[in-house]
Amino acid sequence: MRPGETPPSECAAPARRPWAALEGRPDPLGATWIADERAYNFALYSAHARRVTLLLFRPDDAATPCLARELDFRRNKTARVWHCRIPEAELGGARYYAYTVDGPPPEGRFAWHAFDADKLLLDPYGRAVHFPAAFDRWAAMRPGSNAGKAALSVLPAPAPPTAPRRDAPRHHDGDTVVYELHVRGFTRHPDSGVADERRGTYLGVVDRIPYLLDLGVTAVELMPVFQFDPQDGNYWGYMPIGFFAPHARYATAAARHECTHHDEFRAMVDALHAAGIEVILDVVYNHTAERDETGPTYSFRGIDNSTFYLMTGDPAHPYADYSGTGNTLHTANAFVRRMVMDSLRYWVSEMGVDGFRFDLASIFARRSDGSIDIADPKLFAEISSDPVLAGVRLIAEPWDVGGAYQLGPSLPGLAWLQWNDRFRDDLRRFVRGDAGLVPAVMTRLYGSDDLFPDDVLRAGRPWQSVNYITSHDGSTLYDLLAYTRKRNWANGLANMDGPAESFGSNCGAEGDDAVPGDVARLRRRQARNFAALLLLANGTPMIRAGDEFLQTQGGNDNPFNQDNETSWLDWRRLDAERDVFRFFRRMIAFRKAHPSLGRSRFWRDDVRWHGPDGPVDLGPDSRALAFFLDGRAEQDRDLFVMANMSGDDLSFSLADHPGPGWRRALDTSLDPPDDISDPGAEPPVDTDRYTVRARSVAVLLRA
Repeated sequence: MRPGETPPSECAAPARRPWAALEGRPDPLGATWIADERAYNFALYSAHARRVTLLLFRPDDAATPCLARELDFRRNKTARVWHCRIPEAELGGARYYAYTVDGPPPEGRFAWHAFDADKLLLDPYGRAVHFPAAFDRWAAMRPGSNAGKAALSVLPAPAPPTAPRRDAPRHHDGDTVVYELHVRGFTRHPDSGVADERRGTYLGVVDRIPYLLDLGVTAVELMPVFQFDPQDGNYWGYMPIGFFAPHARYATAAARHECTHHDEFRAMVDALHAAGIEVILDVVYNHTAERDETGPTYSFRGIDNSTFYLMTGDPAHPYADYSGTGNTLHTANAFVRRMVMDSLRYWVSEMGVDGFRFDLASIFARRSDGSIDIADPKLFAEISSDPVLAGVRLIAEPWDVGGAYQLGPSLPGLAWLQWNDRFRDDLRRFVRGDAGLVPAVMTRLYGSDDLFPDDVLRAGRPWQSVNYITSHDGSTLYDLLAYTRKRNWANGLANMDGPAESFGSNCGAEGDDAVPGDVARLRRRQARNFAALLLLANGTPMIRAGDEFLQTQGGNDNPFNQDNETSWLDWRRLDAERDVFRFFRRMIAFRKAHPSLGRSRFWRDDVRWHGPDGPVDLGPDSRALAFFLDGRAEQDRDLFVMANMSGDDLSFSLADHPGPGWRRALDTSLDPPDDISDPGAEPPVDTDRYTVRARSVAVLLRA
C-alpha cells in the first residue's frame, strides 16, 4: 500500500441503485409518480403479450412519440405484469402515454387473441383520458395504425398521493330518498339557472344543491361518470373505456383542457357531503365500449382479449354478449376481479363516493363459460368482504340481458340493496287500474318480504328493496301517463328499441297535443298517486330526476343517444308544474316525519289491512285497499292509508280504529294546495267514514 492510499476496508462502496429504479415495479398497476426518485413507474398486466412498448407524447404532438421504450421481458416483466421506471428528466416534456402490445396470432389455443401491434392502447388503470383533436373512433376499428387519432392516457401530476377522504356524511337510513340524475342532463338545458360555462358539469350539480335540499332527497345516484367513448353516439354513459377516469366532458372547458376534472369531481362530492347528501355512482363493470368483433380496439381487446372478455367459442360471434352491447367483461378471471376491486377502492378512498349501483350485476355471477355460479361467485364475495368498502352502500341491478334474473335471495350479494322491478311493475299496473293487483301491491307496500324474507336463515330487510316507479331506463313519469305508444324514431333503431311493455296509460288522450282539461287533471292526479304510494311504502325509495315536475321526453322511452333537449331536464317545467313539485316535496317531508313508514324491519303486527268495509278484497276484480299502521313502536303517530284505483268513489270505514280523531294528511283527488296539508294544519275528519274518490290515495293521521 502506498503512502496516502486508503486501506481497502475503508473504500466507500459504490452507490447501488435499487432494482425498481432501474427496471420498475409490477405494482401498483398503472402510471405512478415516485416522488423520491422524480420518476414514473409504469405497470401493465397482460397474460399473453410477447412484446410491449411504452410510448410517451408531448401535448403538441399526439402522433409521434417523444419517447418509445420497448420493454425487455427479462428486465421489465414479473409474472404477468410488464413494468418500467422513467425518470422525469427523460420524459422530454411528455404529458400523455399509450402502449402497443403484440402477441400470438389468433390460432390454436390462442384462437381468441386480438393483438394488433399497430394500435395505440389506453392504460386500463389510467386516471384520465386525453382525446386529441384528430381523435377518430373509426381508426380504432380499421386495420393499421391509429397514431395521432388515438385516445391517450394522461400522466398523473407530480404531486403527493391523494389522502383518503374522510368528509363523507353519515349514511341515511329510514329517511333515505335516492334521486337518480345524469350529470350532464341535470343542468345542460339553457333554463337550468346555471352559468353557461358550468351547465352540464360536475360544478353545475353543485350549483343546484339548494334545489336538492329544497326537494328533500338525501342521496344522488349519478348515472355513469366513467370516461366513455365520445364518438359512440352514447349519452347515458353506459359504454366505458376506463374504470378509473372520470368523464372529461362533465368538467368545465378549462378543467378538460388541463385534465384537472378530478378536482371538479371531488369538489362536487365535497359540496354534496357538506349538504348531507350521499353520492352513489352507477357503475358499469359488465362490458366496455369496445363492443363485439366489429368494434374499436381502444385498450382491453388489444392488451389481452381473452383475459378481459367472455368468449363464446364461435368464430362468427366470438364475444359472449350478456350485456346487450356486444361484449361481457370476464369477471370470473382473477385479474379482472382485481381491476374491479381496485377501481371501487379508488372511487371510495380517493374520490370520496359513498356507494355504488352495479349495472347488470348478475354478470358478476357468470363463469368463464357463461353459466351462472350460484354457489361461489367470487366478485360478489370480494366486494362484500373488502374492508375499504365496508359501510359503502351497495346496490344491484339484479339481472342481465342474457336471461339471468336474481332479484331477491338468489342474488349472491346477500345484504346488498336491489332495484325492485316487481315494485315498479305492480304499482304501475295498480295505478293504471288493472284488476287483481291488490295482493301484490300489499306485498310491495309492506317491503317485499317475498323477495327479502326475514326468516332466521336469510334475515332479509325491507330497506334492501329499492322501490321505484321510473328510472333512466324507460319513460319518465309524465310520459308514462301520456303515451301508450313509444316515439323512439330519433334513436335511429326503427322505433324498435326500448322496453317491450311499460304498463302505462295515456289517461284518455295520446300524447301532449291539445290535451283536454280532464285528461290533464287526471295525469297530475295519477302522478300524485305514484308519488304517494312510492313514499308510503316500506323500503328505499328512488325518484328519477325531473319526475317531480313532470319532465317529458316526448314519448321516447329509450333516449340513450339523445344528448339534446329530449333528455336534458327542462327547468321551465318546474315553474309550470309547481303544484306537482310541491306535492313531491311535501310527500318526501311526510315520509321523513313518520319513521313508521321506512323501518329497518317489516311492519309485521303493526299493520292491519282493510277494504272499504271489513277485510281487504283479495279477489281478481279488486282495485282498492287500505292499511292502518300503528306508530307506537317508532314513537310515531298512527296512519290510515287508503288507495282506490277503481273507477268509482269508495267509502272506507274508520270504525275499526277508534280513539283520538283523525286528520287528513293528504288526498290526491283534491285540488292543490288541499291535496297535501301543511304539517300541523291537517283538517280534522269528524265522521267514522272517509270517501276516497276514484283513482285517488288518501292518508289520515291520528290527531
